[in-house]
This record gives sequence, structure tokens and C-alpha cells, in this order.
Amino acid sequence: MKKFIESLQNVWKIEELKNRILITLGFLLVYRFGAQVTLPGIDATKLQGLTNQTDKGIGWLIDVFTGGAFSQASVFALGIMPYISASIVVQLMGIAIPYLQKLQNEGESGRKKMNQITRWLTIGITLVQGPGYIYNLYRTLPADAFLLGFNSFGFLFSSVIILTTGTIFAMWLGEKITDKGIGNGISLLILVGIVARMPQAFIQEFSSVVSNNNGGPMLIVLEVIIWLLVIIACILMVMAVRRVPVQYARRSVSGDLEQDLMGGNRQFIPLKLNASGVMPIIFAQAIMFIPAAVAGLSSSETARSISARFQNIFGWEYNLLFATLIIVFTYFYTAITVPTNKMADDLKRSGGFIPGVKPGVETADFLDKVMSLITFPGSLFLALLAVFPAMVHTAMGVQTQWALFFGGTSLLILVGVAIDTVQQINSYLLNKHYDGLMKSGKNRKAVA
Repeated sequence: MKKFIESLQNVWKIEELKNRILITLGFLLVYRFGAQVTLPGIDATKLQGLTNQTDKGIGWLIDVFTGGAFSQASVFALGIMPYISASIVVQLMGIAIPYLQKLQNEGESGRKKMNQITRWLTIGITLVQGPGYIYNLYRTLPADAFLLGFNSFGFLFSSVIILTTGTIFAMWLGEKITDKGIGNGISLLILVGIVARMPQAFIQEFSSVVSNNNGGPMLIVLEVIIWLLVIIACILMVMAVRRVPVQYARRSVSGDLEQDLMGGNRQFIPLKLNASGVMPIIFAQAIMFIPAAVAGLSSSETARSISARFQNIFGWEYNLLFATLIIVFTYFYTAITVPTNKMADDLKRSGGFIPGVKPGVETADFLDKVMSLITFPGSLFLALLAVFPAMVHTAMGVQTQWALFFGGTSLLILVGVAIDTVQQINSYLLNKHYDGLMKSGKNRKAVA
């Protein structure tokens, strides 16, 4: 603990790192403040209906990713999710559209054009989602909650513009955090929204257990232990890699390529167990919204039954389909994001090879086979992590909101973003000749 505190003190000794952390905290504070600002024309004291809608199920998931802004009818009610959706669409379109493929290969200039396309698509998505959100307010809130009049065109128009502006501003905050602060800005905005709901969820669970005499403090201790074990398992999955050994031939003083393999520089290619990250869960979650939405368009008894089943995120039908979709999307997203052919070509051009495997096509096939083998357990663990909240809710009677922190998208984002941010801080410390956060904080002598 003492070494950890010393390492934290070293963080403030690096002026650039300290400034970046302060800038990040400042931008995050602005975002959290904006999440509490209610749309003009809505009585903030009459949002109980919207709060009840987001107390459980899919509504609660949406509210978590907006940091509570959705249930507050805030100017940031749509949050950063339209930008996430636009990024996913552009990434998928890059597979099929030659123009986007060309931009991906143009380096920095291509990246800037891709970002611009993503921004314009974000605005388009927000202009579609904005009226949908306002329509939901009309259905959920009482008529006297609308100070400018119920179903007023002026309120609808101004609110859509404000919601669009709020999303654009949140997107700008995220990009500025990435450029001027520490960590990935967009991910950090989602992270603080999730963390903001965690204390409330835990307090509700604690009150429920204690007041109902449903296990008492020991049950709370058991739940916290299980939660910590899930976090540890999640960290191990995020950090797990399959090291494929690579041999690089060493050049002699005369510049000739030595043939002695023992004289080469031995390295490895790190293939991640979970190369797709949280994206399969996000894809699957988006698909899971469709059955309930489509069934809700019909008034038949069968349609109402289907809608009810798929709105119950703890039901076995929902979770069985959810887990299956996650496994499928894990293979799909890994296939499009891990370019084994390009990795094999780059390895061949750099004079490296995998021992026992011929360079070129055979290397690409070998890497593809290894990725397929390690993706299978990775996809199973990701699916288990996604449905684990339903398991603890059913088996232990954990409250809905607290149960959703036992896995799924929220926990994976918490772990992934935290690890990424800590690694960036570590890189600053190591560049200034300090040890990382989890090591001694003593100043290390620079190596000549």
C-alpha cells in the first residue's frame, strides 16, 4: 500500500501528466453537470414516470450508459451512444465500401476523413433518435409536465435541436479528453455514467437485504466477494494473450544475413483472447431490442407475450438468445478486426517468421487457425459474463440494478477502460524513469 501511495505521489511530480489528469477531470465534471440539466420546457419535479420506466430492464441499461441523463430528461439524454452507433456503422461499412477501405489505408489523413464521416452520421442518428425520445416523454410524463404545452411543435423542434447539440457537445468533450487529457475520452464518458449509478444500486441492495432480513450483512459480504471475483476473472480475460513465437534473423557486422537461427532476435505476436472487446455484447444488445419493438407494434396476444418475454432481461429465453448472438458476433467481429493476412505480410517484409511455418500464406492460415481456437473459449466466457447478472438475480435474489453490475457491458467497460487508463499513466511514469502504479515509486536511473 505504501508503494502504491508513493507511485500516486510520483504522478503529480510529472507536470504534463498532472495537467492531463486535471483536464480530464474537468471535462468529466462538465459532462456530469450537463447530465443534470433538464430540457427547457419540462417540469423537473414531474419526472417520476420516466424514472419508473428506467428502474429496471432495458430502460435501466439505457439510463446507465447516459449516466442517468435519460431518466432526467436532460440535454444529454441521448448521451454519447449515437456517436458509438455511428462509429460501429462506419467500421462495418468499411468492409464493403471501397472508398472507406481506401480511407483506412491513407494513414492520418484518411483517419481524419473517417472521423468527419462519423460525426456527420452521428448528427443524422441523433436527429432520428431525438423525436423518438420526445415521443417517449409524451407517453410517459403527465400533460402538466410540459410547460410549453403538450404536443407543442415549438417544444418538439427546440428539444430535438438541444438533444442533437448535447450529443455533439458530448462527442467534442470525448475527443478533447483523448487529445488533451488521459485515456480514451468517449470510453471515459461512458465509464463515469456507469460509475455514477453504482452507489445508488448498491445502497438499494443493502437496504433491501437489511430491511427484509433477507440474509443480513453476511449476504452483502458474499455478494461483494462474488462481484470482486467476477472483476478479477474479467481482468484476466481482457489481459489474456496467446503468444505466438516469432524468429527474426540477425544481421552480422558485415551486413550479411546470418542463417543460424540461434543468432536471431526472438520475439512474439500477442493474440488477445478477447480481441473483439465489448463490441459483441453491444451488437447483441442492439439486436435484442428488435423482437420487443417489433412485437409491440401488434396488439395480438402472441405479440404481447413475445414483447413481455424479450423485455424481461432476466428471462431464460432472452439470455439464451443473447448468449448465442454474443458467440456469433465474437467470431464475426474478430474476423473483421484481426487482419491475419496483413500480419503475415508485415512479418514477411520485416524478415521474420514463425518457427516451423513457412512465411506468406501458410503463416496467415496458421494465425487464422490460432485466432479461431482462442476465440472459442473467449466467446464462451464473454457470453457467460453477459448472462451472469441473470444468474445471480435468479439464484441469489439480488436486486435488478445491483445484479446488472455483476457482468455484461457495464462491467466489461469498467474493467477495459480502467486498464487502458492505468496503462497510459504507467507509460508516462516509465518515460520519466519512474516505476508503474503497481511497483515501487522510486526514481529510476536513466539507462545510457
